[in-house]
Amino acid sequence: MTSMDRAGTFLAAIALAAGLGLAGPAGAETTVVVGYQQIVGPFIAAIADGRLDAAAEKAGYKIDWRQFSSGGDISTALASGNVPVGVLGSTGIAAATTRGVEFELFWILDNIGKAEALVARKGSGIESTADLTGKDVAVPFVSTSHFHLLVGMDQVWKIDPRGVNILNMKPPQILAAWQRGDIDAAYVWPPVLTELMKEGKVIADSEVIGAASVPIFDGLVADKDFAARNPAFMEAFTSTLAEAYADYNANKAAWTADSPQVAGIVKMIGGDPAGTVEALNMLTFPDAAEQASERWLTGGAERALGESARFLAEQKQIDRSLDDYAPFVNASYASAAAQ
Repeated sequence: MTSMDRAGTFLAAIALAAGLGLAGPAGAETTVVVGYQQIVGPFIAAIADGRLDAAAEKAGYKIDWRQFSSGGDISTALASGNVPVGVLGSTGIAAATTRGVEFELFWILDNIGKAEALVARKGSGIESTADLTGKDVAVPFVSTSHFHLLVGMDQVWKIDPRGVNILNMKPPQILAAWQRGDIDAAYVWPPVLTELMKEGKVIADSEVIGAASVPIFDGLVADKDFAARNPAFMEAFTSTLAEAYADYNANKAAWTADSPQVAGIVKMIGGDPAGTVEALNMLTFPDAAEQASERWLTGGAERALGESARFLAEQKQIDRSLDDYAPFVNASYASAAAQ
């Protein structure tokens, strides 16, 4: 669900693209390209059922939906101006803005929460996070899982990471190593997480770590110039998102494997209905009021981006972190939608 790509594959092309021209105003071009990824949630359901298209059309716009296979691809498209609105993970947002891409986060698609977790293998001797010292723990480096594993050790569990053998493995490698019995635990996301949970024990997840420190999330970003010149689109788009999220949070029990909402998500991004429901239940989707609150777009997201950027700088994926990420977060649309 959340890969290094999804969290942000940090391509050098982003740096080159910073400062390039961006999409013009709707008066000159009414078609808006919106990039999305294979991430389940009310956003994808609202694409599938046509609500977002209808809202855009009423405001005088047409949406050209483009699916991207990786965070790196969509970062490059956003930076070049080919896509003025798109989906990125928090780590990718931190990397791109630090490198000079002028966009703003305006909607939290999901709090990754339980969809990334630390799972211990049976027989490993790990019953809680206190047992991690001296153990072999696999995680994809420079991913949101890696970020939360290190944050959990440092800020939540008070464990010296130098005492843990942290191994850099991609998700398929983690699954193979787990099946061979080569590792004691792993921090990862579905579908590998789902497989590990069948025989392992979840001892921590990103919902708990995020609540105690810094959350990781997926978000919608918009080019600053495009957003400023197209307020009617931004308002229509965000208010419709707010309706979709309110519908999910009020009626999530109805989003079953045979429901039209889940069928729409599967049609848009693939997968199977049962797995989609399982993935939905691992995520949390803040409504408009929570989006506009200090927890997210009026404080929390800014802090999360700053912490992510400092982590990336320590991992030498970016040269430095910025002092302030507030200019890259805009709560005004969510605030208006919450009224």
